[in-house]
Amino acid sequence: MNEMTFDWSDVRIFLAIARCGTLGAAAKRVGQTQPTMGRRLRALEEALGHTLFQRTSDGFVLTDDGAVVLSYAERMEEEALGFTRALTGKETQLTGLLRVSSSDWFGMHILTPVFARFLAKHPGISLELVTDSRLYNLARREADLVFRITPFDEPDVIQRKLMHIDYALYGHVDLIPPSCGEGDGHKLISMDSAFGSLPDVEWVKRMLPKAKIVFGSNNRGVQARMCVEGSGFAVLPCPLGDATPGLRRIDLGEAPPGRDVWLGYHRDLRRVARLRALLDATIEALASV
Repeated sequence: MNEMTFDWSDVRIFLAIARCGTLGAAAKRVGQTQPTMGRRLRALEEALGHTLFQRTSDGFVLTDDGAVVLSYAERMEEEALGFTRALTGKETQLTGLLRVSSSDWFGMHILTPVFARFLAKHPGISLELVTDSRLYNLARREADLVFRITPFDEPDVIQRKLMHIDYALYGHVDLIPPSCGEGDGHKLISMDSAFGSLPDVEWVKRMLPKAKIVFGSNNRGVQARMCVEGSGFAVLPCPLGDATPGLRRIDLGEAPPGRDVWLGYHRDLRRVARLRALLDATIEALASV
């Protein structure tokens, strides 16, 4: 019986399409063009003798055969990434790129001053900071270092609690503040509906049950800007709210719940010199914040 032969790198294409659902999104993820993605997928399917995706008007959906091989493809990816991490983990020079992920406001107001000083001290190192609400996969090297407000539960991740962030209710200095337990006639700026169960969102609903949520966003910086425009009151991280001109804290007699910030990185990178240097600089700078 002849063995199937195919280009191993096409498995990466298969995984990207399976995760993204469309050729366009998958092409952006792996840095290829859509025609190239389609061509390589067809080559993989022809080599295997099976159709891996059903083409629909909404995108690509795994067939039964595609679903069967998905877990094998993911394991191939994990082993390949482990192969590269094993070599990356031996890097001892303070040179090269580090990819960092954090929330929008934390990256802008907390990390950028630290990173600016770090880069001035280590000109051989380059940093990429990606700010959004998606949880990046450290095992897949989507990021080398991640800052987030929930502890990591992924295997092989080294983590530590970095700092605690206080939150407060903010509004424009010219707005009449609401009273605790009411809020009638006042407007709120909050997280979008996907994040409606966050502790600070539930807190403000309890403290101001009659206030109306008129605007939602998963971007804290956008929320702060809407406060500056006088559109309503918002619960913001204090480093963001205090640094935004035109805003003031509103005391309702009870502070909203704060959040802990955690940092994490894959254990295979624990001896990478540039990562160790960035960790040390970040921890030293933020220990007193």
